[in-house]
Amino acid sequence: MEFMLPFDSYLERYHYKYAALYHALRDAILNGTLQGGARLPSSRWLAEHYGLSRGSVAEAYDMLLADGYVQAEVGRGTFVAPAASPQPRAGREASIVLSPWGQRLMRIKDSGQEYASQNTTIPGWQGPEHKDMIRLVPQGMQQEHFPHEEWKSALYAAAREAAEPGAEDGAGAAELRESIAAHLRLTRGIRAEADAIILFSGSMQGIALLTQLLVAEGEDVVLEQICYPGIQAAVRSCGGRLLPAALDRDGIIPGNWDSRLLFVTPARQFPTGAVLSLGRRRELLGWASRHNAVIIEDDYDSEFRWGGRPFEPLKALDTEERVVYIGSFSKTMPAGFRLGYALVPPALVGPLLEAKQLYDPLPPGLLEQRALARFMARGGYARHLRRMTRLYGARHDHFRKSMSRHTAGLFELEPGDAGLHIYARWKQDPARYPAFMEAAAAHGVILRDMSAYHLVPASPSVSLGFAHLDEERLEEGARRLAAAWQSLK
Repeated sequence: MEFMLPFDSYLERYHYKYAALYHALRDAILNGTLQGGARLPSSRWLAEHYGLSRGSVAEAYDMLLADGYVQAEVGRGTFVAPAASPQPRAGREASIVLSPWGQRLMRIKDSGQEYASQNTTIPGWQGPEHKDMIRLVPQGMQQEHFPHEEWKSALYAAAREAAEPGAEDGAGAAELRESIAAHLRLTRGIRAEADAIILFSGSMQGIALLTQLLVAEGEDVVLEQICYPGIQAAVRSCGGRLLPAALDRDGIIPGNWDSRLLFVTPARQFPTGAVLSLGRRRELLGWASRHNAVIIEDDYDSEFRWGGRPFEPLKALDTEERVVYIGSFSKTMPAGFRLGYALVPPALVGPLLEAKQLYDPLPPGLLEQRALARFMARGGYARHLRRMTRLYGARHDHFRKSMSRHTAGLFELEPGDAGLHIYARWKQDPARYPAFMEAAAAHGVILRDMSAYHLVPASPSVSLGFAHLDEERLEEGARRLAAAWQSLK
């Protein structure tokens, strides 16, 4: 059996072998290393492995039995007594001094900011859970909509054709980077090469590493004044100062910021859904050129587009290699499939790869990466996106009409032609918003409050997820919101 005790250190303290064994076993029981019900080794095994006589082992076991730490069962063995509960650790814990990065990260955690993206109701809501809750909270793709058989076929093929271990570098599976490059050339108009693509376990890992590489302590970093809290936390943990950039209904308003780094979501501003005009995109590139700056373009939630004319990404317009293009498969693949990527300028490929390899010397999930490459190369991924776009487009239209019928006086829905959520601004008195959110929860509807996404004070707003619900549930959710408001009158 596998069993380990710090016997030698106890032998130095107690000299007699039976006493050292007794105290080693007793302390292991008291501190929880050996828990109630655990079976202890036989006296023969302990004697052979720790150089003891069976008499010494028997004496130690008898002492433990007499003190109530163990129970002996004839024909079965010796077991830790269930009532032998762990005691607090003795001694003083070491005071570990964190780096400035670690200290800032823990301050962010203590403030609750790292959980901001999960905030779904007003802070402090402790109301009862409705028996039939409708969660109008943005979610990923539902399992029943994914072509599982086609995906299983790709996984089996990838397993059969798997390369020898170590064949890939830290950037990820070569065939998947080729497939992503082809996808970007076709669907985004970007001159993408596989050698400039690095894969991550989620886009946020790439964003965090880029922030660590590019942000110096005390530097200003430009973020849209409404943006994902995870990016805010990444900048703060590196000691960067958040410089909010104003937004309007057309997205970020270009400015002459004194900064070397900008985060932006031009294809579909997150979370408002605003699409940045071509003119403004060119202004941002001009600013980056004048300030020798880098732009991180997060193409969040724009794979599903059912209307409007898509503009060229900043990366497609970038002639000076200043733009990092971030993409993700988290909204298009089944839950638990975490894979993001960055298409980076040549000068950043080496540093970013070195930073990533500190965490992942070899890329994780190579089988899934190779399967996704096959899935994309054979057209399965594109067919899947087309099917989901039709489905989500219909649900989007139905939900907007339902909200217009039932809640036109409560929310102003921002226009949108892509993505899995709708941004909505509260139209009533802001002072009544908390009471409404409580009433909505009591009526069985959960919304995502967006207060933590704002870098500057703003009127209340919510993000309404619709893609995971059928039309009947969407209609019912809108009706319940109206009923919640009526209950406050």
